[in-house]
Amino acid sequence: MPPVLTSPLVSTQWLADHLGADDMVVVDTTVRPVAGVDGTPTGRFTTGREGHRAEHVPGAVFADLIGDFSASDAHLPFTRPGRARFEDAVGALGISNETTVVVYDDARSEWACRLWWLFRAFGYDDVAVLDGGASVWRDERRPVERGHVEPDPTLFEAVERPDLWVDKTFVERVVAGDESAALVCASPAPEFAGLDGRRPRLGHIPSSVSVPVERLVDPDHQFRAESSIEAAFAPVAGAGRVVVYCGAGIEASADAFALTLIGERNVALYDGSLDEWSSDSEAPLRTLAA
Repeated sequence: MPPVLTSPLVSTQWLADHLGADDMVVVDTTVRPVAGVDGTPTGRFTTGREGHRAEHVPGAVFADLIGDFSASDAHLPFTRPGRARFEDAVGALGISNETTVVVYDDARSEWACRLWWLFRAFGYDDVAVLDGGASVWRDERRPVERGHVEPDPTLFEAVERPDLWVDKTFVERVVAGDESAALVCASPAPEFAGLDGRRPRLGHIPSSVSVPVERLVDPDHQFRAESSIEAAFAPVAGAGRVVVYCGAGIEASADAFALTLIGERNVALYDGSLDEWSSDSEAPLRTLAA
């Protein structure tokens, strides 16, 4: 019997207690940002596979969110994959519909939350995010393993939940007042304000509320108490539907996860996010710049 999840968030102690359990797969989802020659972000990313081989939670397999878990023919990075591609990628990790899955990364859990959201959107809920991820596991001097872990491929069947996604047309209707939903931007505060960013057009979608990931996690990358998360999302409390977005749909996944932690169920993710929205010169953007 696989371990039973009672929350979408598990502690390092919970994982340590269940390591090696039958029908449980631990997945490292780490993605690394690529810095320029001066150390500044480039907006590009590379797989964390090399770091995984250097050190990972014992038995953990590696999920390539750049390749396997993104659409191969999309013009935007990290576009969600189709059902068949997702099923193949999950099955290749040795995950079936009877598997308990724990996902983690070596960042602020936004990459782990992205895979968690993909599982949720494809109808599978026996998945949890490791609170604090690799950094807390490492700081607590938990055991680690080196080298490649070869999964035993199996079959996985997805059941799509299309209501967990919205497209640009839907967001346009929200902005125009023709659709009722609250918009939440998970990008860093300077990007929301239009003071920073890698896109030619900066700012946020009109009427959006800013809830960057750093408001949801502590400096050690563990999620804050539910009361703090509720306070962060207080401006959208009671909204009939909440739509989260960011630059490319990654940080938005952490916001979607946090909203789920506090009991919000009518949450959707705008997958194109600002990469798509800002590329349309007619799509309005707001800034807080003087």
